[in-house]
Amino acid sequence: MVAEAEMAGRVVAELREACATPAPRLNEVAAAMEGEMTAGLREEGRSKIKMIISYVDNLPTGNEEGFFYALDLGGTNFRVLRVQLAGKEKRVAKRESKEVLIPPHLMSGSASELFSFIASAVAKFVANEERNDMPDGKQRELGFTFSFPVRQTSIASGTLIKWTKAFSIQDAVGENVVAELQTAMEKKAVNIHVAALINDTVGTLAAGRYNDEDVVVGVILGTGSNAAYVEEASAIPKLEGELPKSGNMVINTEWGNFSSSCLPITEYDQALDEESLNPGEQIFEKLISGMYLGEIVRRVLLKIALLSTLFGNVNHTKLKTRFILRTPDISAMHHDETPDLSFVAEKLADNLKIRDTSLETRKMVVEICDIVTSRSARLAAAGIVGILRKIGRGVPGDERRSVVAIDGGLFEHYTEFRQCLESTLVELLGEEASRSVAVKLTKDGSGLGAALIAAAAHSQYQH
Repeated sequence: MVAEAEMAGRVVAELREACATPAPRLNEVAAAMEGEMTAGLREEGRSKIKMIISYVDNLPTGNEEGFFYALDLGGTNFRVLRVQLAGKEKRVAKRESKEVLIPPHLMSGSASELFSFIASAVAKFVANEERNDMPDGKQRELGFTFSFPVRQTSIASGTLIKWTKAFSIQDAVGENVVAELQTAMEKKAVNIHVAALINDTVGTLAAGRYNDEDVVVGVILGTGSNAAYVEEASAIPKLEGELPKSGNMVINTEWGNFSSSCLPITEYDQALDEESLNPGEQIFEKLISGMYLGEIVRRVLLKIALLSTLFGNVNHTKLKTRFILRTPDISAMHHDETPDLSFVAEKLADNLKIRDTSLETRKMVVEICDIVTSRSARLAAAGIVGILRKIGRGVPGDERRSVVAIDGGLFEHYTEFRQCLESTLVELLGEEASRSVAVKLTKDGSGLGAALIAAAAHSQYQH
């Protein structure tokens, strides 16, 4: 048994070494991220990260007033929201929302059928929610969060590049999704103007900025991962035409596709990538996002089970099932503070049918969760530092307060992850510079953020 434990110990030691993220390496990652960002701003296709121009050049200030709507379409259901903004004093005075399930046949039918269904739901929601709130005939403004790849051409237009998730509506590809939605709503006699098309990362930035004027970066750390930030328009060579009056432009980095030779990639990551639906793509996301952390841990446990009998005489069927171990499972194991690590025992038994483990074995499982999660949090921190350095924030001599708005379950619910990310930011920025940088949990960028961007666009138009 000693030899077995040694063999497992060797696997863990090799994992620790392969996942190592000392500060010099993280600084390399931040520098590589900054370099890719600069290349992506220069011209399309020059960088692994797209650096998409969002055409959002005005973020909410907190002075916005009135009723605004949002439509959040990103999966098998969509949400319609309505918020009442009450200027500086009350901020969001009122907020209602409704979630609607999309019938499966509409996900592979025609564009007009899908958008007609959405427009009907919006019409019903508007009729139910408004009653006496809105003067008749007054046009309503809506922010549209569309979580699929689009080629944006203005703040309120973008053509669908391709569907992802469970959608495959062929006649919508290459079409302007805002025009499709606007037409469908007009047919239903809904007096709503689609003021902005955004993605959830840009929405997170807006929701953060609404509550704190020093927010300059928005990050999603959940099932997937992405970041958006405020760039100086003059630093975007590929931005054509007249520069916006504000002098700023929100950039959606699509940082999930970042890859570099300085990233600590293990045999488990390589195998995961090769077996994925998009091999060679979204490398950074596969190292840091919630969708993959549990899967990486499972692959390490499977290797240990195949090399030793440390988990007893276990049937490997469950251990060989991809994505059977989810990030909430490893979070529960990682946070286990019971003397005998009973949560770890419970998760191993329930998810993987591994029973009767020793306390030492359970401690080893916690260590594996810690190695994989720490690497994820530290790399995410390095990405954030790369963005801050790109815009001259959080650097020696910069006195400005810089806030990073973060949304997503990984950051919100996984305490060890969040603490590791925050301490890594201090380590990389240095004690002094880090005092001016803060991270803030900012929820519902895809809903509230979209309504706020519609409000900011409306205020700009009014003035």
